[in-house]
Amino acid sequence: MAKHRFLAELVKEEQINFITLSETGRDSFPDHVLKNLYGGHDFLWHTMAPHGRSGGILLGVDLNVFDIGAISEGDFYVKFTLRCKSNGFKFVLYSVYGLAQIENKSAFLSKLANTCSKESLLYMIGGDFNIMRTPEDKSLGIFDPKWPIFFNAVIEYLDLREIVMSGRQFTWAGLGDNPTFEKLDRVLIGTEWEDQFPLATVEPRDRNISYHTPLVLNIGSSTH
Repeated sequence: MAKHRFLAELVKEEQINFITLSETGRDSFPDHVLKNLYGGHDFLWHTMAPHGRSGGILLGVDLNVFDIGAISEGDFYVKFTLRCKSNGFKFVLYSVYGLAQIENKSAFLSKLANTCSKESLLYMIGGDFNIMRTPEDKSLGIFDPKWPIFFNAVIEYLDLREIVMSGRQFTWAGLGDNPTFEKLDRVLIGTEWEDQFPLATVEPRDRNISYHTPLVLNIGSSTH
C-alpha cells in the first residue's frame, strides 16, 4: 500500500501523463489498485506478464493528454503509439525490462535493435535495462565490459542519446550494510525527439519504496 500511495501522490504532484513500472511480477492488477495509482485521472493501462518469476511491465497513459494509436508487446517491452492531443505530436513510447540473467541479454539487445530500427515515428525507450554502460555505473566489485560494449553499440546503431539523470549517479541498490550501487534504469531518445524537446530532463525521486530509484521525465514544457 505504501507503494500505491507514493505513486498516486507522484502522479498528482508531478502532473504525470504516463507511468511505467518494471519488474512487477504480476499477470494483472485489480481495477481498484489501478484507480488508486492514477489519482482520478483517466488512464488506460496495459499489463505484460512476467517471464516466470522475473519481469512484468505495467504501462499507463492519461487519455486526457494522449490518443492511443496502437498497443503491442514483445518479449522485453510494451509499446504504445501515442498522439498528443494539444499539438498533434506523434511518437512511440517503449517501456522495457531487460532480464537480469546473463543468458537473456543477447536476445534482449538484438530484439531491441531489430524492433526499434523499423520505427517510422520518433520514439523514446525507458525502463530497467539491467545493463550498465560504463564503469562509473557501478560503485563496487568487478565491472564486466562485455554487455556494456554491446549495449553501447546498439545505442550508437539506433542513433540514440541518453537523457542524463540529474542529482544522482545510481538507480539501484543491493542488499546489506555495504551495498553495491548500479545504474540500470535510464531513458533513451532519438536525436529528432531531442530536437522536439531540447529541455527534457530525467530527475530521480526517493527510492524508499523500492531497490530502484523512481525517475521522472520532464519534457521541459508546461506538462511533464
